Amino acid sequence: MRLAAIDIGSNAARLLIADVTDNQNGKVQFNKLNLVRVPLRLGFDVFEKGEISKEKRGMVLQTMKAYGHLINAYGVSHVIACATSAMRDARNSSDLIRKIKLETGLDIDIISGDFEASLIYENHVAENMDTDHSYLYIDVGGGSTELTFFADGKLIFKQSFNIGTIRLLKDMVTDDKWNEVKDFIKNRTKGYKKIVAIGTGGNINKIFSLSKRKDGKPLSLDLLKDYYKEISSYSVADRIDVYKLREDRADVIVPALQIYINVMRWSDAEEIYVPKIGLADGLIQHLYSELVSKGISS
Repeated sequence: MRLAAIDIGSNAARLLIADVTDNQNGKVQFNKLNLVRVPLRLGFDVFEKGEISKEKRGMVLQTMKAYGHLINAYGVSHVIACATSAMRDARNSSDLIRKIKLETGLDIDIISGDFEASLIYENHVAENMDTDHSYLYIDVGGGSTELTFFADGKLIFKQSFNIGTIRLLKDMVTDDKWNEVKDFIKNRTKGYKKIVAIGTGGNINKIFSLSKRKDGKPLSLDLLKDYYKEISSYSVADRIDVYKLREDRADVIVPALQIYINVMRWSDAEEIYVPKIGLADGLIQHLYSELVSKGISS
């Protein structure tokens, strides 16, 4: 079965195309065929002005048309398409979604932060970890951060906060909002086994790549703090040059590190695993589960 997921985030839109197969043990495998990313940066419009500008609307529409062509070219049988924080906040998002449907046939759902947190958990990474720890998923986006806590073999909580990299760049996160997150984490993770973090999102993936760690090896909180000090000492232009970053990564990577570091500090997590998964991966798995529940297997 060939599936596709579209994730329209506050910083970028992604298209993931994957084949779903059963291996010899009868276990379902998700094989990534293509991942395309377009830096639409909707949050820069929305979090400041409350709506998506005419220029950005045109960019979104062209991106969705391109994604539609790729979906057809790959012979995809089923598609799921979602939008997150920026589209949640934009007062003109429903008009844009109608236009996308009209011109491309794609149905875009604006999902809640709570559901977004659930989709990250769909990857079930913690189930492959040891049972001597609790696990806190941290998914940092441009507009929001989703936290999902997994302990004693079950899901304890999932929560979304309107703290994201673009909101931080725009100086739109108050001390009260930070304190709300801090109090929530400290209160809700108290009394569980030692916590290990699981980080998702493009920024933590880039930090992992820079670290030259082997896949499956965690990053320490101290290392993240070192990267934060080092990278934030450079201008955005210099970060592009020194770390070979794209411009749309170079500005958001520092506030992303700030969020990961704070969440890990407040949960007493000393290490973070980076499985290189994201919302699009969770969407694919969610779509597959829905199809199976309806008796559709091809």
